[in-house]
Amino acid sequence: MRIATTIFLTDQTISPVRLARELEQRGFAGLYLPEHTHIPVERTSPYPAGGDLPPEYGRILDPFVALGQAAAVTERLELGTGITLVAQHDPIDLAKQVATLDHLSGGRFTLGVGYGWNREEAEDHGVDWRSRRERTRDRMALMRALWAAEPTAYQGATASVRASHAFPKPAGGAPRTLIGGAAGPRLFAHIAEYADGWLPIGGRGLTETLPVLRETWEKAGRDPATLQVVPYAVHPTEGKLARFAGLGITETVVQLPPGDEAEVLRTLDAYARYV
Repeated sequence: MRIATTIFLTDQTISPVRLARELEQRGFAGLYLPEHTHIPVERTSPYPAGGDLPPEYGRILDPFVALGQAAAVTERLELGTGITLVAQHDPIDLAKQVATLDHLSGGRFTLGVGYGWNREEAEDHGVDWRSRRERTRDRMALMRALWAAEPTAYQGATASVRASHAFPKPAGGAPRTLIGGAAGPRLFAHIAEYADGWLPIGGRGLTETLPVLRETWEKAGRDPATLQVVPYAVHPTEGKLARFAGLGITETVVQLPPGDEAEVLRTLDAYARYV
């Protein structure tokens, strides 16, 4: 089992450079970072985990800048977003950011895609909440057009681009793409259409949901051997990781605390037994 990590990196936590070096030295597989541009104070969207929203949500570092620092000081550590709120981005700009990071890191980048839960944040970006999934789908198609080997145009309902010269390209033509979200027919259809797999938060219920995803994947004509499922933000135990392995899962992303260097390094030492 490959053990990667995720953390809410903020202006008050361990730095991306220090964390990336420590992860690579200990043999962890990767570092995934979340994204929120801002958290409106007047908010009716409930925190998905329940209770008050933790303060780190409003202090998150930009994931692409932080991952760029991590890439510069490592050679093997894989880098990813968990997740990027694609609907909130200009897709031409985002395509350039993704391609540049993947190129400079030698193909180590995974694009985690999410639809979001904070309606007020999305609305400040001009996103119509009801259409955010289709908006994401549209932007992903546009980005793939820009990553194509030859100039390729794309015309969608919410985004378009002329056939263009757009370099650098992602190292493998397009980065590995994983979609986050709760299990369901619509999510699984989008995974099968334009992604490489699923980022299920916590990994609960996979025994029941994985067969459904695999069926959707195969009905879409995708090779069963290529589906990747990566449980995300997991608080690991031996039993939990063994259960994932029994389901054919080969990578898990464990949750680190949004703490200072001392707290994060203590947690890495505790989790090192799983690596």
